[in-house]
Amino acid sequence: MTAFTQYQQLSAAGLWRDTPEAQRRDVTATIGQETLTLTDPQGRPLAHWSIAAIGRANPGETPAVFHPDGDPGETLELDETQAEMIAALDRMRTLVERRRPHPGRLRLVILVAVLLAVVGGGVFWLPDAMRRHAVSVVPKAKRAEIGEMLKDEIARVSGPPCNRPEGQAALDRLARRVAPDEPGLNVQVVRQGVTGALLLPGRAMLLNRALIEDYEEPDVVAGYMVAELHRAASGDPLAGLLDRAGLAASFRLLTTGDLPRGALRNYAEHLLTGNRARPLAEALLPRFEAAGVRSSPYAYALDVTGESVLELIEADPHAGEAPPPLLRDADWLRLQTICGA
Repeated sequence: MTAFTQYQQLSAAGLWRDTPEAQRRDVTATIGQETLTLTDPQGRPLAHWSIAAIGRANPGETPAVFHPDGDPGETLELDETQAEMIAALDRMRTLVERRRPHPGRLRLVILVAVLLAVVGGGVFWLPDAMRRHAVSVVPKAKRAEIGEMLKDEIARVSGPPCNRPEGQAALDRLARRVAPDEPGLNVQVVRQGVTGALLLPGRAMLLNRALIEDYEEPDVVAGYMVAELHRAASGDPLAGLLDRAGLAASFRLLTTGDLPRGALRNYAEHLLTGNRARPLAEALLPRFEAAGVRSSPYAYALDVTGESVLELIEADPHAGEAPPPLLRDADWLRLQTICGA
């Protein structure tokens, strides 16, 4: 994306909504190296769009309406006062379109190859089988390496993890308290980009600083950790990466021990911008009980009204009797300043 360097840090005010039914919100759109970042008036990130995958719903008209390719329901509206940003986005879209391969002989060759693969038996069976085999044989050290590479890609948006030693020590104690059976769990806090909690291959977990700084008790961040560990237990993070990266990436991992950097970058963007399904309450509640964490603070963090998370509130396994403390007050204060005072 070096051709886009001249537009980096260009910002514009616009109106954004994530679904057609949602109310439009004031945002600031900023062009980065490879993403268009949308932030609210307080500077909190709301969405990250890949510059290589931005569409326009009404070319040549104003206000200009942009959307991620494949998701016309999420829109960014820029009026005529933001002409510089509109022109920049249109130019970048044109450049991206020119770089895309066009139909020709290569398409015919690929089609023939696919047909031969079908005849050979296995085009529908092989990808899943290879992915499952790769997931089962990749050692912990390689998983940790992949997790670190993903973390580097995410850091392009989130910035480096917060690293105040006293705060990190408190976070490590919280991780041991919440997940005593996960000695290899490496939890870090990032300033932006990550929504809630995100577990990567190799048992590296990233937390958004808001989970710590915006709440008066550690039960909320602990709840997000419990929920993310449950999500990983029902679906291996490495399997999710390989499923999205495709057959070639699985084959390369098995044969060379490496993954294409592009596949890692694309998956990092997916993790930051994709909508992940919320775990079912009936499956989460036993996890909260076993971890000794109240589920109601986590529920209210998801939905301040409590309407969509009523089961997590009413069936809180520790509603009647408080579990052992998650952290000492002094440690919680240290953790709240892990990103700086």
